[in-house]
Amino acid sequence: MATTPSVRRLARFSRTERALHWIHASAFLVLLVSGLCLYLPTLAQLIGRRPLLKDIHVYTALAWVGALALVLLSGDRRRLLATAREIDRFDADDLAWLQRRRAPQGRFNAGQKINAIVTAAFAVLFAVTGFFLWYGERNHAFRLQNALIVHDWLMYVSFFLLLGHLYLSLIHPSTRHSLSAITRGWVREDWARRHHSKWVEQLRQGGEA
Repeated sequence: MATTPSVRRLARFSRTERALHWIHASAFLVLLVSGLCLYLPTLAQLIGRRPLLKDIHVYTALAWVGALALVLLSGDRRRLLATAREIDRFDADDLAWLQRRRAPQGRFNAGQKINAIVTAAFAVLFAVTGFFLWYGERNHAFRLQNALIVHDWLMYVSFFLLLGHLYLSLIHPSTRHSLSAITRGWVREDWARRHHSKWVEQLRQGGEA
């Protein structure tokens, strides 16, 4: 009876990176659902209990900030910093990828880098506008007229970005194996060679992943 050859696994995300992702994802889902229930009239009438929803929204936001800070303080900051530098760096291959031309990609392709940057920017904007919405109810001197508009539009755009993210990570046959990286920390080498060949070559040469 023939045996199936073992498939080599490549470590893609550390525990700290995975913890940061799942803390952000979990809090974001609670904030998105509670936010939609607060600001969409149909859902607001269906769910009711607006004060409870506001408390859930606010305390989840506080827990999200605290948990992220805890991971940054106690986790592998060196790895996170290296990842941030990697995401912030765009080269000719990234530009070619964005132009839909075949080009070898590193641990993150150009689309993933843009998604990470947009996600971080949205998180900051959510936090800032959310703070002014919360504090503005208590001190009208800090009530910003456009804070609610910005907060709401961030929510709507984030909803559609989430749908795209879920489609690529859960449904699309070519990319859904990437879910293994953020849940178990590794991906198959054959998949990595098809999608992130530059990263595989860096690993082979002993370079920084």
